[in-house]
Amino acid sequence: MKNISWDDYKIAYQVAVDGSLSQAGKSLNINHATVLRRINQLETALEVKLFFRHQRGYKVTDAGAILIKRLPDLIARFSQLEHQLQNVESNISGELRISTISSYSSQLAPALKAFRDIYPAIRIMVLSTDDIVPLESGAAHVSLRAGPKPNGADLIVKELTRFKTNYYACADYVNEFGKPTTADTLNNHSWVLPTPDKYRIPFVRYIVDNIDKDRIVFQSNHFPDVNQAVIEGMGIGPMGEHQAKLYPSLVEIPLNVPKSEEAMWFVYHKDSKHSARVKCFYAFLIERLNRLAALEVK
Repeated sequence: MKNISWDDYKIAYQVAVDGSLSQAGKSLNINHATVLRRINQLETALEVKLFFRHQRGYKVTDAGAILIKRLPDLIARFSQLEHQLQNVESNISGELRISTISSYSSQLAPALKAFRDIYPAIRIMVLSTDDIVPLESGAAHVSLRAGPKPNGADLIVKELTRFKTNYYACADYVNEFGKPTTADTLNNHSWVLPTPDKYRIPFVRYIVDNIDKDRIVFQSNHFPDVNQAVIEGMGIGPMGEHQAKLYPSLVEIPLNVPKSEEAMWFVYHKDSKHSARVKCFYAFLIERLNRLAALEVK
C-alpha cells in the first residue's frame, strides 16, 4: 500500500459517484484513459477491488462503498488543513474557489479582474451552478447565493446587495411592436421566459397566467439564455436590473407584475472565518458595491 496518490482516491470517488469512467473524466476534466489508469493503479496498490465492471458502468464493491462513505469527510478535513496552513502566511495568495449562480457568474468577471489587480498572487476558480455547493466539502471557499437567506449551523452569512428584476425588450422590438399597456394587450406581444420549472417565481407566474402559451416564442431553463434572447430582440422577457444597465439598447417595459427583489448573500464556512483570502474578498466586494451605488446616485 505504498506510493498511493491522494488524487487516485478522489478519482475513484468521482467514478463511484458518476458510475462511469467517461462521466468521471468529464467531471474532473481529464481523459477516459487517465481515469482508467488511475483506478487500476489504486486497486493494485490497495490489493482490493473497488468496482464491478459491466456494460452499464461501474458499480462499487463493498470496499468501494466504504470509499463513498468515508472520503467526503476526509476531503473536508484536508480542505480545513489547507485553510489553516494557508492562513499562516501573511501574504494574500493561493486559490480562491467561488461558487455562484449561473446567471451572475459572467457579470462577476470585471470584479474578479479588479480583485486580482490588487492581489495578483490570488488564483480564482469559479463554480457556476444553480445548485447549492456544500461549503463543508471544501469544493468552494465562498458562495455568492441569491434568494432567501441561507441557513446552516456552520455557515457565516452576510448580505451583499439586493437585485431587482424587471421586464425588458430591445429598442428595435419596441419600435416595431410597441409596449403592452394593459393586461389585455399582453397577448399582442412575443414573450421570452424561463421553462415551466421556474413558473413558481411570482413575476414569471403573472405573465404565464395572463397570456396564451403560443405567445411564448423562446424558453430556457438557464436565465442567461433568456437574457440573451431579450437582448437579441426575440421578445419581452425578465432580466436583473443590474444586468440590463449594461445594455443601453434595452427598454424597460412597465408591467403590473409582482415586485421582485432578491438579496445576494456572501456565504462561507465557519472554518474559513480567519481566512485572509475570504476576508479580503468580502471587503473588496463591499467597497466596490458601495462605490458603484454612489456613482448611480450622482
